[in-house]
Amino acid sequence: MWCKFIKLGLLLGLCNLSRGAIQTPDYDDTAAPEFLNPSWMATIPDKRPLSEINMPGTHNTMAVHGGVYAECQTWSLASQLRAGVRFLDVRVRHVKGNLTIHHGLVYQHAHFGHVLEGVQDFLASYPTETVLMRIKEELSETDNIYGAVVEHIRRYASWEMLWHSRLVPTMGQARGKLVILQDFVGPDLGMRYASMDIADDWKVPTLLHVEEKWQSVYEHLEAAPTGNKDQIFLTFSSGTGVFAVPRAVAERINPRLYNYLKAKTDLNQRFGIICMDFPAAPMIQTIIDFQLKAGVGKPPSIQPEQFFQVKKSLKMSHDGERKRSLSLF
Repeated sequence: MWCKFIKLGLLLGLCNLSRGAIQTPDYDDTAAPEFLNPSWMATIPDKRPLSEINMPGTHNTMAVHGGVYAECQTWSLASQLRAGVRFLDVRVRHVKGNLTIHHGLVYQHAHFGHVLEGVQDFLASYPTETVLMRIKEELSETDNIYGAVVEHIRRYASWEMLWHSRLVPTMGQARGKLVILQDFVGPDLGMRYASMDIADDWKVPTLLHVEEKWQSVYEHLEAAPTGNKDQIFLTFSSGTGVFAVPRAVAERINPRLYNYLKAKTDLNQRFGIICMDFPAAPMIQTIIDFQLKAGVGKPPSIQPEQFFQVKKSLKMSHDGERKRSLSLF
């Protein structure tokens, strides 16, 4: 009986993952976004707190290596930021002061310094934007990464780039800055991750449990519009399990999320941060567009004739990042 169940789980979770990369309005596991929106925060009023802004995010932002059980994204960090992602979920392994990027056991051929440099480069190019970054220790379990994080910030970025407060900043206060969401012990480096209202029911044992996962996402999104406006809401649509790999879960959750948001577009609601695996550019834009309806102008988008050049340059950037990170370790 158990043997049959295991075979069923494997079939449900893996049978559709042998196909090539696909790009739909809600799900994208190709190498580059369909289109970009790198400066969408430029028209958000300075007085608006970040807790009232809807932001796209990526779960396990740097997890682009390791096969179907480890990979949660396919776009480079630069591509994600230029597509409009503003919340990054970064997992670091701490070994003798060194912080490498991991998803569980799988090394992601990247270093925390690369992430800081990427964010700093992006904010230098687009100073109207802000980036929120959850930093969490992964695999090493030393519970002592504070000193290493501080050293990496000094070495690869700058203190001036950080938002230095536990309080939720306004858009004006956050422009050009990295807001660290500190998911580790130590003195304050920014906001505390646990200060947000979070729904992260990531355990999806099999694809038969996708409905339960969606209910968690749905209920938290429904609560966000009337929730505490001084508190950032964070909803993870991602999930995984032995018989439900991240791609398979995202292929089923992302369409529901996209349809849910499309049905709400006339309501102009606050949802907060929605953190996803394999989001597509139209999904990201749908999240962005909610605040753009509240009397806020739409920033200029990339014109169709620029599209193929953009995809080509992003692919070159993606390949270049991989080669650089591999050469450093």
